[in-house]
Amino acid sequence: MLRLIGLALISVLMLSACTDMVSELGQGQHSASRLYRIRSSDDSAIQYRMLDSINALRKAAGAGAVELDAKLNAAAATHSRDMSVQNRPWHFGSDGSSPLDRVKRVGYSGEFRGENISETYETEIVTLGAWMEQVDTRRVILDPKATDMGFSWYQESNGKIWWTLVLGSRS
Repeated sequence: MLRLIGLALISVLMLSACTDMVSELGQGQHSASRLYRIRSSDDSAIQYRMLDSINALRKAAGAGAVELDAKLNAAAATHSRDMSVQNRPWHFGSDGSSPLDRVKRVGYSGEFRGENISETYETEIVTLGAWMEQVDTRRVILDPKATDMGFSWYQESNGKIWWTLVLGSRS
């Protein structure tokens, strides 16, 4: 089973080569010569690329597909922005809210299943690869009870991206 997941992850990472990269000089904030810059017109493409990638990994692991959920997307977007304001990747909001609190606030009626977060300059697919390498974040992605997914980000002017993935299951 791990072999299938590994093969699926390699396939997904190969597809990430198709993402649009913008060439920029590092400005003391990031030393790489190429910076992944997200345009507002890329929003839905990025969300569906992540959805397709996660569903491929879930299928390889024997879990059912998840669907994008607008309320979970809103919870993820709020937290991504808040992590940037706090300048730290962690699961608690600046108001002390937990992931469960944020999911309730947006009116999601299902059960909260898990949240993955990241602070990076890398693409969403590279971030997914990093999440799959860790037992706890991989467990969230492959949770067999999950049916819904929210995924969003906030990119700072220096290029740093704050990613948030939220999974839930319909009641």
